[in-house]
Amino acid sequence: MNNDEPLMPRPVRDSQSEMAEIVLPNDVNPLTALLGGRLMHWIDIAGAMAAHRHARTFVVTASIDHLDFLVPVHVGDLVILRSSVNRVFRTSMEVGVKVWVENYIRDECQHVSSAYLTFVAVDKDSKPIPVPAVIQETDDQRRRYDDAGKRRALRQEFRAHRRNSQPRDCL
Repeated sequence: MNNDEPLMPRPVRDSQSEMAEIVLPNDVNPLTALLGGRLMHWIDIAGAMAAHRHARTFVVTASIDHLDFLVPVHVGDLVILRSSVNRVFRTSMEVGVKVWVENYIRDECQHVSSAYLTFVAVDKDSKPIPVPAVIQETDDQRRRYDDAGKRRALRQEFRAHRRNSQPRDCL
């Protein structure tokens, strides 16, 4: 791609992704609840799928926001992860991932967690590259776009505060 060539915006629907995982015995702790780290890994993969679909290039995870585990997930449960790009900045994009647990025996579905991840598009040399803008087509997509801008401002404020309050020497 020519660096002077304008990037054509892409609709949110082009990035929407879904993945499913069955929770197996090696995915859980001794209490048979899904390991938090395993869920975080799946969230990262689901987020990367949406980011790849939108950017159509390599992407790397730059950050993940706060993560709560709302309900336990057990062996045999089906975990559904849905992701899409919420907003694009210059070389980065915020991706939202929502996680559900489906117990197909009891015919129940519950919200497990939601996460916001920042991905950066990179070239083959791992240098950041511009990302096409995202087109919101629904009220929900417009709300998520606006909310992503507010979260970005908070992340930047937090990083500035952390940079200014770093201890001068290592312990």
